[in-house]
Amino acid sequence: MTFNSFPFLIFAIVFYSLWPYARQRQSWRWFFLVVFSFFFYGWFDWRYLGLLLASGGVDFYAALAMKRYPERRRTLLWLSMSANLGLLAAFKYITFFTTNLNELSRLLGGDALVPVLYVFPPAGISFYTFQSMSYTIDVYKGKLEPTDSLLKFFAFLSLFPQLVAGPIVRATELMDQLDGVPSPTERQQWEGLRLLVHGYFKKAVLADNLAPAVEHAAGALHFIDSTPFWWLAALMLGIQIYCDFAGYSDIARGLGKWMGYEFPVNFDHPYLATSLRGFWMRWNMTVTRWFRDYVYLGLKGSRTSLWRSARNLWITVILLGFWHGANWTFVIFGTLQAILLTIERVTHLPRRLAKIPFLGRGICVVLVALQMMLTGVFFRAPSVEHALLALQAMLSFKSFDTAPIGSLFFAIPFLIVAILWEVLVFCGADIKTLERSPRFVRLEPLLLILMIVCSVYLRGLGTAFVYFQF
Repeated sequence: MTFNSFPFLIFAIVFYSLWPYARQRQSWRWFFLVVFSFFFYGWFDWRYLGLLLASGGVDFYAALAMKRYPERRRTLLWLSMSANLGLLAAFKYITFFTTNLNELSRLLGGDALVPVLYVFPPAGISFYTFQSMSYTIDVYKGKLEPTDSLLKFFAFLSLFPQLVAGPIVRATELMDQLDGVPSPTERQQWEGLRLLVHGYFKKAVLADNLAPAVEHAAGALHFIDSTPFWWLAALMLGIQIYCDFAGYSDIARGLGKWMGYEFPVNFDHPYLATSLRGFWMRWNMTVTRWFRDYVYLGLKGSRTSLWRSARNLWITVILLGFWHGANWTFVIFGTLQAILLTIERVTHLPRRLAKIPFLGRGICVVLVALQMMLTGVFFRAPSVEHALLALQAMLSFKSFDTAPIGSLFFAIPFLIVAILWEVLVFCGADIKTLERSPRFVRLEPLLLILMIVCSVYLRGLGTAFVYFQF
């Protein structure tokens, strides 16, 4: 079930109509959340509910065992992580591993082939697996007391607004909220409405109208040789993914506020970052923090020699790239990001450029955008060969024919609106500043109504959210 579907509208009406009554008693509240969340996830394919139960069940009982047998905490942690990563590998990476194992065998002259297993990964498996693992890791580190209620644990793990594509909410952020009777304040209700409207506008109007242009460009790799066309297509790709994923995160947070729960911010205008490091601190922030806290800092981060610090950075960023999908394109994407982040760390280039009077910050923002456009080709391309073809067209500068841009013309207005949305923030017109303006307070309801009308009458084709595949 997706947020931009009619079944979800019916689901939401039923859920929020019953929620004021179900939330009053603790056990009923957790049971209600689990039942509706399982129904929401089972709508995709009910058979995959077993994976959610298996992943969560292992971590729930491993955490309890850590409390009872503290001398075996490390063994129990490894058991938990092995089980979760094993499920993730089996259902997301098995096709990648078996295919590449056969290719390696052929290169070495071997005849034995491993049967290639084609498995369609369940929606959101990377998100709920990592959220479940964070619970066990935090219990192991002593940051969290394990709950002895299986209902409460699955209410935390399967909460439907953020189950499929985040934000990843850690137990330290949500468990205490699940204990009290949630009663959304008027401010939460208003902020929830604002987030929902913004989220649906980003998804339905901006991302879904840019998506056909991106798909057209992907199918034109072999017959369009125009440098301006491919740079425009790369820009559209980056903005489309951003609006799609940020839109989902806004909707998830808005739904959470209407329930009385607070989820962490997942996007903070990443394309306004003045460094690549800043970009990743603003993009899919809950996943980036997960890798920082549990991988990078687990390897001692930068609290070691320069070489080991660089190694830790590379391991973390390449794994972050591979987390997105079982394809060499994501490995290369992560590797390129690691290279660029290392150059940035060694040269301090963004800090130096930012000192240029008047233009410094703008130059840095453009430089980050160019880096993401070039590496982002690997993020979305179906194969390495396709990505290299696109990069060749972008960097060859052989043809400046602008005629092919006509095929993308229908999406340009939506691209302009998305960029202006970010530029307004760049100029300081962020929501916190605007909230202090009486004129904006009067105008905001009209702006939200306009966005709702656009979401109804200017919506795109209603494609699935991009990050569902991750």
